[in-house]
Amino acid sequence: MSTLEFDGMRFYKSLNDVRELKKLNWKQVGAQTGVSASTLTRMGQGKKPDADSLAKLSAWGGINPASYVLNYNRVQDSEGTLPQVLALFRADPNLNKQAITALEEMVRAAYKNLRENK
Repeated sequence: MSTLEFDGMRFYKSLNDVRELKKLNWKQVGAQTGVSASTLTRMGQGKKPDADSLAKLSAWGGINPASYVLNYNRVQDSEGTLPQVLALFRADPNLNKQAITALEEMVRAAYKNLRENK
């Protein structure tokens, strides 16, 4: 039997990244999603959202909530992490080739350094 847990804080941080990219405040996010300000505040304090709020926020932010489910009984295979991240940069229509190359170089170097020093 596996132990699964939703990482609400990591989800909230990703949601905050989307909010910042859209140049919105949390009140505007609440208005656009129909999620109450109190739910957003609680999430920022580490509480997990209810199912309806999670669905609304995921749809609004284009975030897959399954990506935030941790399985503590399974050894994580991180071999695919770097290629997945780099593929996301390459697919981003807001980045030109020069920006993609710069991001790839920075992320590769940081990932290699931090992975070797774990």
